[in-house]
Amino acid sequence: MSTDAELAMRLASDLTPPFVEYVGKGSFFGGQPPLDVWVGWVVVLGFGALFSLFTTMIVLIDKFFKGNANVTSEHFNTAGRMVKTGLTASVIVSQWTWAATLLQSSNVAWQYGVSGPFWYASGATIQVLLFGVLAISLKKVAPSAHTMCEIVRARWGKSAHITFLFFAFCANVIVTSMLLLGGAATVEALTGMDYRLASFFIPWGVILYTVVGGLKATFLASYIHTVIIFAVLVTMVLIVYIKVYSSDQIYSFLDWTISYTEEQCESIYFDVDKNTTFYEPGMYACGEVNGNRDGSYLTMLSSGGLMFGIINIIGNFGTVFVDQSYWQSAIAARPSSAARGYLLGG
Repeated sequence: MSTDAELAMRLASDLTPPFVEYVGKGSFFGGQPPLDVWVGWVVVLGFGALFSLFTTMIVLIDKFFKGNANVTSEHFNTAGRMVKTGLTASVIVSQWTWAATLLQSSNVAWQYGVSGPFWYASGATIQVLLFGVLAISLKKVAPSAHTMCEIVRARWGKSAHITFLFFAFCANVIVTSMLLLGGAATVEALTGMDYRLASFFIPWGVILYTVVGGLKATFLASYIHTVIIFAVLVTMVLIVYIKVYSSDQIYSFLDWTISYTEEQCESIYFDVDKNTTFYEPGMYACGEVNGNRDGSYLTMLSSGGLMFGIINIIGNFGTVFVDQSYWQSAIAARPSSAARGYLLGG
């Protein structure tokens, strides 16, 4: 069978990888957002306000039933240092779920196959598990501490305090900016709402319930975030693997994808108007994966994936150990729950 005939047969097959219809396109929706702009305003302002009010009500109910209506500054900043294991674990999951958690993990799966998400998860898990050991020492050595930099100042002095303060501030600025821009870019892509306006309005809901309930409010909000995250992920898994496709079909997609020759890939990714191909090896899911054993998407023996894993693991130590939110979770946890919460959340 000729190359052209074989390619035509494959493209007409039900097992054709589900990317052909988007070949040469820069958008899934023809360059136009699928939703109206007013939907973006409803999501940013309406949902933000509703979520803030709901979280604030939970905080007020918690205060009423626990008899701590008059919250001190200590309780405001530390949640009373009595947070249990389950809530601590859910907070860790929420804190570690960034925009990149879903976006970059999918990207490295596209680039390196199954080894990409594995190394991405490893780079996000090792640090949290090790921080659980640190949480035990924190509760033992500095039970009344409020921040990481406070501990550094007490142990190593002013110079070390300023150094750690600088890096911690930079880390939090970078992380906060990434989270805001990731959310704003998503809203803009779906609704056409200006990302600058979305970036400005998104934090206000968080500010509202934090002012009312302090650290405890952020923990309750994180718990709700975690519930939503798991609900969406489980739903998407069921839709992809049961409703739309099956495991056998997805395996066949991957098997067919690596079987394409470079000539066939150039034919698939062909610009008719310019009469030239825009296919570049490694840029599109077509043909064998460079650096993977047998070019397979389903192998853990990937040189590119391993290199990414090393970089990811080393880099994430900084984003965990100088991020005050992880220290704050350890400070707020019960002594008996600190390590278990990090182990369960990690």
